Amino acid sequence: MAKSGGSDEKRSNAPTLGNPKARWRYEILEHLECGISLVGPEVKSLRDGRGSIEEAYARFRGNELWLVGMRIDEYRSSGYSQHDPVRSRKLLAHRDELAGLKTEVERRGLTLVPLRVYWSARGIVKVEIALVKGRKVHDKRDVDRAKTAKREMDRAMKRR
Repeated sequence: MAKSGGSDEKRSNAPTLGNPKARWRYEILEHLECGISLVGPEVKSLRDGRGSIEEAYARFRGNELWLVGMRIDEYRSSGYSQHDPVRSRKLLAHRDELAGLKTEVERRGLTLVPLRVYWSARGIVKVEIALVKGRKVHDKRDVDRAKTAKREMDRAMKRR
């Protein structure tokens, strides 16, 4: 039996959480899409766009990957089943992907940072995490200079 088209529209309009400062603070080396283990009121709260990943990071505990510091506000209408807004949440990925990331983090001293939380086409919450290396102050200045130069070149091309 076919699903109604209304639910797909609702999913596509669901808000996403982003971490725009991560692309400026870190040099992104690799991306990975993970699922996330949530409880019911957390999903409802994310549908309302009530959360933040700006101070979050991912950490290995044993062979499992956990998202630490992500804030999902309490859902107002959840009744008695409230959740801790800043609890650690398990990230779901394939074992071989996690093993590769774990060796990179341990060997090279890199960090795992979430870039965005979004809804897949099937209506499942996904987290895009990145393997990153911190930038120094002079590296950030170089990035700013390059962006400014590119912006000015684009403006000059549009004027012609």
